[in-house]
Amino acid sequence: MSRYVFKLPDLGEGTVEAEIVGWRVKPGDTVSEDDVLVEVMTEKAAVEVPSPVSGRVVSTTGAPGDMVPVGAELIVLETEAGAATAPTPVPAAARAAPAGNGAAPPTAATAASAVTASALRNTRVATSPAIRRRAHEAGIDLRQVAGSGPNGRIVPKDLEAYVARRAQPTPLRSTPKAVPAARPSEPRGVPAGATEEIKIIGLRRVIAQRMSEAKRNIPHFAYVEELDVTELESLRRHLNGRLPAGVAPLTYLPFLGVALVRVLRDFPQCNAHYDAQRGVIVRYTAVHLGVATQTPDGLKVPVVHDAQGRTLWELAAEMRRVSEAARTNKAKREELSGSTITITSLGKLGGIASTPIINAPEVAIIGVNRALERPVVVDGAIAIRRTMNLSSSFDHRFVDGYDAAAMIQALKECLEHPATMFMEG
Repeated sequence: MSRYVFKLPDLGEGTVEAEIVGWRVKPGDTVSEDDVLVEVMTEKAAVEVPSPVSGRVVSTTGAPGDMVPVGAELIVLETEAGAATAPTPVPAAARAAPAGNGAAPPTAATAASAVTASALRNTRVATSPAIRRRAHEAGIDLRQVAGSGPNGRIVPKDLEAYVARRAQPTPLRSTPKAVPAARPSEPRGVPAGATEEIKIIGLRRVIAQRMSEAKRNIPHFAYVEELDVTELESLRRHLNGRLPAGVAPLTYLPFLGVALVRVLRDFPQCNAHYDAQRGVIVRYTAVHLGVATQTPDGLKVPVVHDAQGRTLWELAAEMRRVSEAARTNKAKREELSGSTITITSLGKLGGIASTPIINAPEVAIIGVNRALERPVVVDGAIAIRRTMNLSSSFDHRFVDGYDAAAMIQALKECLEHPATMFMEG
């Protein structure tokens, strides 16, 4: 027997360290080559690190939340003689994992050849780091969950279905005896003053860090404007009424995207990045539209690239596709980077107004609030109109208040008279 010292490999793109998100093994465990040892997160991606050799885990270095430098000792394995000369691989997941979300599909799967405890322990379950984490927290053995994804990969709905089945009461096999009425049980409330500590690691840490940096470094200029979207709602319902059964209906977001593309032609300073290292503003002709999306792992911003070249229907379809990919950890790295301006919506929780935080290095973000019908004065008479607020934030260092307000007013004009957003010129 010999010892194999596995060091944190170079995960690419200038990475010098990685955060441990969660260990998949512990000292004493037996692992096979390509079994996932640990999930780590860099500033670019979440990565599942596979074992380069088979053996028994002797020791691990670091706990969840710890930062480990590239080249530092990560895990020590006891292997058969000769295995210690095996090369240290660069995880395939590191090359494919999208920035800011779970790792790509595992690089290999080891099938059990016999129904034994050892074989089951070494079986490679194909799923995402987020699902592994949820299963671990719930005490669920993923080997018991049937996967409906490609090659049996476990997707979120599979885990949810398993949890739902497990929560169902087991039917009695015999006729229960009559029992007296149960006395009211004592309440099982949480003791007063109880606390729970949750370590901020992984994607949540990255989100917290970037939000803090954006709020600390960017002087936000907030601007809220009320819109009358009665005509837009009429058009939206008309178009949705012509859709075949089963086709996802249009929301307000693709209309906002089309209008934004049109308006940004006259306000290029809002479709830009601030490159702090070089001290320059980079204005873009193309509109790469970020769509803030809530996921089980936290907020992600998948991107609709080249929105200016898409029709309303194409924009709606691509928004749905990239948002779903982000929620299910299937988004590619390029689908989670490169946005030039972001739109965000809380849907039915939209509220009256909000103050969205700019998605640096962008200089503007547009938020959609709840639409509702209310009485307003139109031409001296009270009428029921559908209204909605747009809540926007701008980097006041590079977008003057006048220009920010003028842009939102132009956006208001397009959305209140939706035919204009489809006119040439």
